[in-house]
Parts: sequence; C-alpha cells; structure tokens
Amino acid sequence: MKKNFVLDTNVLLHNAESLMSFADNIVVLPMSVIEELDNFKSRNDELGRNARKVIRDLDHLRMFGKLGEGVKMENGGLLKIVMEHGYVETAGMDMNVPDNRILAVAYTLFKKGETVFFVSKDINARLKADALGIGVMDFEKQKVNFDELYTGNRNITVPSAVIDEFFQQKTLTVEGLEFFPNEFVMLIDEVDDKHTALARAVSENELVHMNSNFDEAWQLRSRSREQRMALELLLEPSIEVVTLVGQAGTGKTLLALAAGLESTLGYKRYERVLVSRPIIPLGKDLGYLPGDKEEKLSHWMQPIFDNLTYLMGGRGNKKQNEEDETIRQKVEKLLQSNIVEMEALTYIRGRSIPQQYVIVDEAQNLTPHEIKTIITRAGEGTKMVLTGDPYQIDNPYLDSSSNGLTYTVERLKGLPIHGHITLRKSERSSLAGVAADYL
Repeated sequence: MKKNFVLDTNVLLHNAESLMSFADNIVVLPMSVIEELDNFKSRNDELGRNARKVIRDLDHLRMFGKLGEGVKMENGGLLKIVMEHGYVETAGMDMNVPDNRILAVAYTLFKKGETVFFVSKDINARLKADALGIGVMDFEKQKVNFDELYTGNRNITVPSAVIDEFFQQKTLTVEGLEFFPNEFVMLIDEVDDKHTALARAVSENELVHMNSNFDEAWQLRSRSREQRMALELLLEPSIEVVTLVGQAGTGKTLLALAAGLESTLGYKRYERVLVSRPIIPLGKDLGYLPGDKEEKLSHWMQPIFDNLTYLMGGRGNKKQNEEDETIRQKVEKLLQSNIVEMEALTYIRGRSIPQQYVIVDEAQNLTPHEIKTIITRAGEGTKMVLTGDPYQIDNPYLDSSSNGLTYTVERLKGLPIHGHITLRKSERSSLAGVAADYL
C-alpha cells in the first residue's frame, strides 16, 4: 500500500527538492500550502527562492496531468494538490489557522483508513498531529547524527618503537586501521602515555608529521592541541575546504582570520580575505538600521572587527590612546585596501570568487542548500573556511543535526580537499568557558 505524505509549507521552504524525496508514494499538498508559498514567493531570501522553485516545479508537473487528481512524478510517486473544502474539522481546532487546515487534510485521510504521515519542521505542528493519532516525521533527508559527528581527530595506542620510527621517518604506515583524509592522529605509547606523537593522515593508512611552519599564524600561537590542528588545516594550501566546529570562545573565528591574514599577506597565496556571516539576530530584531550597506553591515560584523583589532595589536593589554588609534588605523587600512572584505551572504549568490580566502562565520545558521550555494561560488585558487557552534542556532527551522555546517562535515569528511576539527576547550576566558559548559 502506498503511503500518503502530507507536507507542511516549512518543508518546501527548507528544501525545494523535498517534493521528489518520497519515491513510489503519494505526496499531498493541501491548498493552504500553495497559498502560503504564494505569500513567500516575492521575498529575496532563501525562503523566497525555494518558494519560487517549488511553484515552478508544480507548474511543470501540471503539463502531465491534473494536479487535483494526481500527477505521476519521475521517481514513481504521485503528487496531488487537494482542496480543503469538505474535509473533517477536528474538534477544538480553529480552521482559520493555515496549519490546522493542513492538519485537517491529513486527519481526513487518516479517518478514511489511509496510511498517512504528516511531514513538518514545526515541532508544535507535529505535536498536534501526534495528538490526533496521525503519523508524524521531520524532514530528515539532509540530517546527520550530531552525537556521532566526525571530530577530525582520534587517539590510538601503539608500541613505543612505532613512535620512535615515526620521528625518524617522514611518514608512517599504520596497518589495520583506516583514516579519513586530513584526520589528525595522536600516537600514544602503550606503556608510557606521555610518550606521544601528533600526525596528520594523508591517505587511508599513511601519516605525516605536522608542518612546523604552521605553528603560528599572524603571530598567534595555538593554546590547545585542537587549535594547533586547526592551524594546520587553515594554512595548508592543498586543503580547500575547512570546517571548524566548537562552542563559544574556542577561537574558531580568530584562528580563521589569523590564518587568512598570514596566507594572504605573508604567503601571498590569495588576493584578499573575504569574511561573511548570516544576518540573523539574537533575540528580537532592532528593525531597519540607518546608513548605506557598509554602515548597516558594520553592526553585524562587529565580532569580526573585534577579532581584527586583537590580531592587529590589541591583545587585551592596557594600551595608550595613541596606540589604540594606531590599531584602529591598521584595521581600517586593511578594509580600505580590500585586503579584508566583509560581505553579507545575501550578496554572494551569483558571484564567482577566485583567489580568495573566504571565511563564513556562524555557518550553523545556514541550511545545507545555502552552504552548497556558497561553496559553489569558489573560483580557482579559493579556500573556503566554515566556522560555527551547532549549539547556538538562531534559525527557527534548523537544529544541531540539520544545519548546513554539520551536514558539510559529514558529507565531505572522506575527501582529500576537506579538513575538519572540533574545538572543545574555550580559550576566551575562564568565565566564558564556565558559561559554555554550565549554562
């Protein structure tokens, strides 16, 4: 028996390809979903683009039959748009609410004895459907198991002679184990756990030494083993995509900026550092901001300014006013000379970005499709760095398992051009570390 999947509007807005994700079954779109898509289609953000894509796909399917009766899709499924007139009204639910009308369609099919699943990214809507006895599910095509997320490093216990051999040779082949490309491996002596060696995998079983040239970037040295691993990935030119996951204060953005400056001004590998982040507020939005694009952007990019100020000399020590002014001038010179460019993600779509060191901060607030859009902007010689904290997500339709950052980590972990590390320890301050761990 074919199953009926009643899709909520937010599923289509989250992933425009979700229509084709239920092969050999029936996809049901209540009329309220079409009306809500119409409300979103004029927007210039990702939701608007997805709404327009779904509407175009539905119009294309209309050429092969009547949507009200059901149209066969290429995946073997059937798509049907249903009118809500005559469907069973569930007791106590206001039918003026679009979500309730969508649920009424699923409930009526359920009452007719059909196998029905209500698919929504809205937890409250799923709770309502479950209370009505309808099968519920989140849209999980692009979800990963966050509890088992690839960390980018591991410890293995080996005989003392293996570690000694590694120090004497350029490479080490480890039989019986398989590593991901650019995975970091801590070799620990099985007798003396203080006798160790840190290595990076370059193939399934071959390890190489860490590059001593990457011990620091822009006079910034790592404070933890994970930060040292991050610098290796950020400064190694053969690694074109780097993902850094970690809680607040672990140094993700600071390390990325330091490596970007070092690679651009020191090694001369890139023309500029391009920094971007999603424009999503924490808490209530302040509304429209005054000024031109640069003035508006400065409010959202303040964390980047703070990190640049730190890197250009404001290392947290007391400074004289003259020295403070010099630091600000250095930061402004970087921006005015376009060595460092800040751009809202809104303006990245459609661009081709060659020979640049691109940092996308707060990437946990992006969908997998948005991450794909950004990475596909990369031209020849460009390096992409994605940073974020999956525990701090402000996008209402994403969580730690469905956001674009963690999805990218899992999907790219087997590719030689990708490197990842999970930063665990907060280095911002002892207070920041306590807050991250206990609050």
